[in-house]
Amino acid sequence: MMVTPACVLISCNDKGGPSAAAQKNMDAMHGITKCFDSKDFSKLGDYIAEDGIDHAGEQGDIKGLANMKAEFTKMVAAYKDSKTEVIKEIADDEYVMTWQHYTGTLTADQMGMKAGDKFDMSAMEVAKFKDGKAVEHWTFMQPADMMKMMPPPPATAAMPQADTVKSVTKPADKK
Repeated sequence: MMVTPACVLISCNDKGGPSAAAQKNMDAMHGITKCFDSKDFSKLGDYIAEDGIDHAGEQGDIKGLANMKAEFTKMVAAYKDSKTEVIKEIADDEYVMTWQHYTGTLTADQMGMKAGDKFDMSAMEVAKFKDGKAVEHWTFMQPADMMKMMPPPPATAAMPQADTVKSVTKPADKK
């Protein structure tokens, strides 16, 4: 609880709003969100550093702007009518934390879900900035939303009933 007030106080200037650097970082985060909503990543380099790292890749870290563009393009191609709503955001001169709500429909099997499935989830997006560009990114999700993306557990074989189990005895040693 103490982190939130501290971040707000640190990021404010004398006029009570965010510092110029914090505002620039929030604007960059908004630009990244707009790229996802429009499915156009041509301006992603305006907001993310060339050597940026996305720690939230489906298969692990995505390193470098070109790899992020390719991965993000592939990801958004698998859904339609997607919408991102910013619920709350906070920023300072180094980090932006945005609580976002996502909805849409999958057009291909992805994230453990099938084509045609609708998604409705929230996440906390955290980005570290340097010189107004994101250099690192993490996503934190609620466990229930993460479980929606997990495949169902494998079917387990039924255990035999006690009355159907036959006792096996070891033959006595012959002397």
